[in-house]
Amino acid sequence: MPLKTRECSLKNLEQIEKTLKDLYSKYLPCLDGHTADYIPELAKADINQFAIAIVTVDGEIFKIGDSNKNFTLQSVSKPFVYGLALETHGRELMLTKVGVEPTGDAFNSIIELEKQSHRPYNPMINSGAIAVSSLINGENLTNRLQHILNLFENYVGHSVSVDENVFLSEKKTAHRNRAIANLLKHFDIIEGDIEESLDLYFKQCSILVNTVDLALIAATLANGGVQPVTGVKVLESDSARDILSLMFTCGMYDSAGEWAYSVGLPAKSGVSGGLLAVVPGKMGIAVYSPLIDDRGHSVRAMKVFKDLARVYDLSVFSSGVRDGVNK
Repeated sequence: MPLKTRECSLKNLEQIEKTLKDLYSKYLPCLDGHTADYIPELAKADINQFAIAIVTVDGEIFKIGDSNKNFTLQSVSKPFVYGLALETHGRELMLTKVGVEPTGDAFNSIIELEKQSHRPYNPMINSGAIAVSSLINGENLTNRLQHILNLFENYVGHSVSVDENVFLSEKKTAHRNRAIANLLKHFDIIEGDIEESLDLYFKQCSILVNTVDLALIAATLANGGVQPVTGVKVLESDSARDILSLMFTCGMYDSAGEWAYSVGLPAKSGVSGGLLAVVPGKMGIAVYSPLIDDRGHSVRAMKVFKDLARVYDLSVFSSGVRDGVNK
């Protein structure tokens, strides 16, 4: 049964299913990496959990492994909350608060503010994401959080909630992020109460999803902002384009260049082990495995995406097709 829409290097349902099985079997034994032990609740993750999911722009869903296992979004939330703020405030105001330049520093660096404007370089690093969260409108924390929950409910097609244990664990150990927030406050990048802005940021990072949800989120961007299963327009196509641009240049932090070279897709990772990538006009792909490398990316996920991109020429710069997962 062929896919119903745009040409895709993964050409039929059987091929996609076989690809997922092959990749799952290939990397299930891989136990390289470590859990995000600087957040105590994340350190408790089951290192054997592993899942892969693909959602096409036609709404076809493919999954394997622990695809229904919930985990927290963490930094995967950043581009999408940025999209919410972007559609609320517009490009001009957003650019006064957060830049769009990649940085070679780590995601939690406290020295990456621009020298003249004092803006964070981009919304994918912690300083930029905290600045973005402070721009979410609402009368109080509960109201502001509800806007973010509603956003992700539109992306995934069902209700979502915050893992309160992870939220409290992050809040308790957030000394570095608190230092970043105080620096942003000093330079008038964020306004209002620092603790409320930080709580909102920690709560957005603690929203629970599964691997299929991540693939649905990615597929929504691949589909120009329209959720491919429900048909709900989550965001404008221009906003989707801006988010994809930032994900490509900044989404993988200080390994963005290596990722662009070896995979070539807009992507975003989180230290809980989730990683999603977008094949524009075709599909969203997501992998979950809580074992991460020193840059905060899931080790299994990185291996899966490198194989997929190499074998099926998924890079946005590619035009050819190769066959065979294990080449």
